[in-house]
Amino acid sequence: MNWPTQSGRFALGNLATLSGETIRGAWLSWKTHGTLNATRDNVILYPTSYSAQHPDLEWLIGPDGVLDPQRWFIVIPDMFGNGLSSSPSNTPDYPRLVTAWDNVQAQRRLLREQFGVDGIACAYGWSMGAQQAYHWAAIFPDAVQRAVINCGAARTAIHNTVFLKSLMATLEAAAEHVGHGRFSAPPRAAIRAFGRIYASWALSQDFYRAGLHLSALDAPDLETFLRRDWEERYARRDAADLYAQLRTWEAGDISANPLYNGDLPAALHAIRAKLLLMPGETDLYFRVADNAAELPFLRDAELKPIPSIWGHRAGNPVQNPPDAAFIRENVRRWLAG
Repeated sequence: MNWPTQSGRFALGNLATLSGETIRGAWLSWKTHGTLNATRDNVILYPTSYSAQHPDLEWLIGPDGVLDPQRWFIVIPDMFGNGLSSSPSNTPDYPRLVTAWDNVQAQRRLLREQFGVDGIACAYGWSMGAQQAYHWAAIFPDAVQRAVINCGAARTAIHNTVFLKSLMATLEAAAEHVGHGRFSAPPRAAIRAFGRIYASWALSQDFYRAGLHLSALDAPDLETFLRRDWEERYARRDAADLYAQLRTWEAGDISANPLYNGDLPAALHAIRAKLLLMPGETDLYFRVADNAAELPFLRDAELKPIPSIWGHRAGNPVQNPPDAAFIRENVRRWLAG
């Protein structure tokens, strides 16, 4: 990298959560790319997604990438539960539920206390990162100029919840499960099943019909693809962390907080940031229809679906140059506008 980077761990003390529990001795892991300018107005906040840690998402940062570190100061806070920030794997009495509200409140403290930043030029996120970006726009409407919601929604839909509950039930069925998403040992068989369920949702039916799991992802056969790309991916993460972040995802709702008391239209209308909604046309989690239903309540938003058969992974196209080019073109246009 030929641009400045920094990384660290930001201490939050005992952090009260929206659920009434406490993350004791809480912290956020973080990394930055680029240089904060003198007026502190070139900040892009880039939260992490489900099970991802900041190194997993840095691929799109670069002078020719989606986010240009020569123009922007890009801050990646690791989400609670991802194993780098406070998580069940490193915090014995980690709460049963930590929400996106809790994440963004901690992230705002990070920006203010670590970097002296009160407002951000853009919140950019994919998937659960998009949920956090949406929360930023709704909870801090005076602090966010723009937001890119890449394969995310303001509220986790019921069909999405069915998927999440299937994953939680798979982990709960493990012999090693001792209750409330905690495990006496790594639940290897459950994680194997977990990965295979995930593979059926993250990529579209059209993706598999076209054989892209073999041709684009260079797998010799389906079994190798499932093992290498899905089972082994989740086997690298702590099962309790995976479970905790499923609960965060399930609870995703920009209105489920003391500001809006469950009134989603009010929360959407309160957003002052310019929003770019970029669902994947074949995403099975966050549907184009979900974002389309939000549009009438938003003051300034554009719906720009990603024309792709890569399902949810169209929004994180590290192995998919056409979708990466589409996202780069539209995000750079949005930031320049």
